Amino acid sequence: MRRLGNAAIAAVTAVALCSGAWLVGSGAVTHTPPQPSAAEGHADTRADAGPGRSAPPAATALPPSPPDRIRIPSIRVNAPLMGLALTPTGSLDVPPAAKKNLAGWYEAGTTPGERGTAIVAGHVDNADGPAVFYRLGALKRGAAIEVDRRDGAVAVFAVDAVEVYAAKDFPDEKVYGAAARPELRVITCGGDYSRSTGYQGNVVVFAHLTGSGR
Repeated sequence: MRRLGNAAIAAVTAVALCSGAWLVGSGAVTHTPPQPSAAEGHADTRADAGPGRSAPPAATALPPSPPDRIRIPSIRVNAPLMGLALTPTGSLDVPPAAKKNLAGWYEAGTTPGERGTAIVAGHVDNADGPAVFYRLGALKRGAAIEVDRRDGAVAVFAVDAVEVYAAKDFPDEKVYGAAARPELRVITCGGDYSRSTGYQGNVVVFAHLTGSGR
């Protein structure tokens, strides 16, 4: 399968996931999703970051296995995962907007828990209201993300940072670049909101594998 270029992924997550149809239809502009604070960003996320902010050590990589479900207990996410392939134009497809509690993973890339950077994406809302990653911007560093895999293992990740980027400034290499350890990116819409164009950017969660179970 073809690998998806960074620019193509960025274009899809900034546009296809980000219409804000519910906000437009309901007039609920005051109820836009939570956005990460600067305190949850990449500054001081090293192991020596200081009291209460040190990053858990990375775990040994797992063998490749497709994921079936993602859970983020602190923001009440418990959703099945579907495989996301490429559209005829070469960009990443997205989960059906009508299925609000559904996320997707880039199945031609790294599987969650495997060495490298795995990608999960989902809608922030749909025409009926909040969707699977509506509260993603409220995540805190250190929060746990659990991914059920088809081989029976549960890959457990710790959040390293939660950041928001304007679409025009999306850092492709930082988000999608290769990693020497098992890492995970969880992406949805965020940033400024306009009725005419929808969300103006993306919320991105950076996490690394800290353990596994069954």
